[in-house]
Amino acid sequence: MTQGAEDGVRIGLSAVVMTLRDRQAVVLTTPTEDGSRALPFGPFDPVRDRTFERALRDFVTAQTGFRLGFVEQLYTFGDAGRASPRATPGPGRHREVSVGYLALTPDAAEGQTHDARWDAVFEFFPWEDRRGGQDTQITKGLHAWADGDEHRLARARALFALTADHRWNEERVLERYELLYEARLVAEAWRDADLSPTQPMPGRIMSSDHRRILATALGRLRSKLKYRPVLFDLTPGVFTLSELQAGAEAVSGLSLHKQNFRRGVERTGLVEPTGQLSSTTGGRPAELFRFKGVDAQTGAAPGLSLPAQR
Repeated sequence: MTQGAEDGVRIGLSAVVMTLRDRQAVVLTTPTEDGSRALPFGPFDPVRDRTFERALRDFVTAQTGFRLGFVEQLYTFGDAGRASPRATPGPGRHREVSVGYLALTPDAAEGQTHDARWDAVFEFFPWEDRRGGQDTQITKGLHAWADGDEHRLARARALFALTADHRWNEERVLERYELLYEARLVAEAWRDADLSPTQPMPGRIMSSDHRRILATALGRLRSKLKYRPVLFDLTPGVFTLSELQAGAEAVSGLSLHKQNFRRGVERTGLVEPTGQLSSTTGGRPAELFRFKGVDAQTGAAPGLSLPAQR
């Protein structure tokens, strides 16, 4: 018997693998028997597996054909009292603890196995893409849930910037998802209560607590954009500044001011011209740039400012 079984706990490892494709942020997903999508996921066996990360790398490759590069641990999900992830089946009913990891790659090539594919992140979180304005379905749903309760209204206004007095904070992805779960405005809340939704739910459902893990990863990535050059972990070796801006917008869900964004990139000193031009822009050829890398002496590598359009 493994240690996990003795303790009544089973540890699962989930990988959020993200990149950019066709000017969208995408995540690697796998199919499930009920037709929903899932993150690459597998159990940790304390007898067989030497480390979490080694086990994670092995099953991600086995499930998707994708070999992970750098990964970082996100969070451990195992709150008592949550219906998702559910206890394991059988007489043991072991509590499931999920450890999430984030991996970034510039390679969104096809060729994954076992029906793995790249799905647009905003298909799971349409309300996180603010470039089209406020999500009216979410706004109506939150007001109906609050039903005049001032405490509920205050939370909804603060997280979703429902009034001009509140500023949208793109990093609070998980908090927004958790509020929608509480308000039963996402399908997982109905599924976990063994109920059927009474109306269409926004965003695509995911297996177990995988949309919660993905929300955590997106919030982490948005935060890191501002203090680390993580955007370059998602981009190819050479790029135009328009492509770089499109990548920042695809992750942040914000429409950025073109000239201010370019000035911000220049101030960081993170990129340098290649002396080549791109012929794929559809208009005038645009200059190609590359990431200069981290300063060898100081190790400094700042993030990018996100100057949103007013």
